[in-house]
Amino acid sequence: MSLSERKKTRKIYVGNVAVGGESPVSVQSMTKTDTRDVHATVTQILHIESLGCEIIRLAVPDMEAARALGPIRKGVNIPIIADIHFDWRLALEALAQGVDGLRLNPGNIGATWKVKEVVIAASERSVPIRIGVNAGSLDKTLLEKYGHPTPEALVESAEAHIRILEDMNFETIKVSLKASNVTKTVEAYRLFSEKHDYPLHIGISEAGPPFTGTIKSSVGLGILLAGGIGDTMRVSLTAEPAEEIRVAYEILKSLGLRRRGAEMISCPTCGRCCIDLKPLAQKVEDAIKDLKEPISVAVMGCVVNGPGEAREADFGIAGGKGMGLVFKKGEVVRQVKEDELLEALMQMIREA
Repeated sequence: MSLSERKKTRKIYVGNVAVGGESPVSVQSMTKTDTRDVHATVTQILHIESLGCEIIRLAVPDMEAARALGPIRKGVNIPIIADIHFDWRLALEALAQGVDGLRLNPGNIGATWKVKEVVIAASERSVPIRIGVNAGSLDKTLLEKYGHPTPEALVESAEAHIRILEDMNFETIKVSLKASNVTKTVEAYRLFSEKHDYPLHIGISEAGPPFTGTIKSSVGLGILLAGGIGDTMRVSLTAEPAEEIRVAYEILKSLGLRRRGAEMISCPTCGRCCIDLKPLAQKVEDAIKDLKEPISVAVMGCVVNGPGEAREADFGIAGGKGMGLVFKKGEVVRQVKEDELLEALMQMIREA
């Protein structure tokens, strides 16, 4: 199966990160710290920066949090987005503090003059606004019209917010249409993508804890990305943001859209397996999870088919009875005892 051609969308910039057009799909996350705690927030952002996070969003619940954005921005390297709800003054303060983007629904801000103040300030600073529609917070009139948060309702909500900004000659916009339901989310993005060329931030909202959340996000985002939809993405997990980044890159790597960090290949094991492969595979995954180099690593259970099945892997091991083979690009490099396989593999990776 080949991927659909990427939908051509407008290109905007969030700080120095291009979103849309022919730019790579960028990876986002959101801090889980109290934004008012500058040290904790900067520490968390720097950690996920090292894992490949390219844009970070921060909750801004009050003015103290808004004023903390300046010191946070100075302490990190990636663009930051202020997540604003209802209070236009928080948006103005966030802009004054030097944020690179706003997540703000103009229809929720109140009077037109309040929205205009935010739009003027954002325009002066070339700061984009993400309209973030969520199935859990649709306007009552839309719920009355459609009965429940349908994909059509999500799209209509986004269009209403967009019109407010377009009427003020502001079009540096990106859009998200999220639900916790995978099929509803996918259909909403498809409907919107057919009608508009604004860049899309994709995600499954409230996806869940790591196991179920990873599955839902992988299915939903995988469908969208394979269909050519999506310019920037976040995997929303009830977990640390580092886990969101790792899952996002695994999704992108599985579709051949980005190559960053190690790709793990391992066999499910069968009756031919003569070594304790499951804990070994876990140790290998733990050892390579923070590598930045785009390499593939295979952990195979037997020497019969192992190297052949994983011949495209950059590095790998294949177990035998009490021993195993260490191979590179399908070619055997050496044979070592079972308890030496992990170190032999990692030594080969380090020396490459």
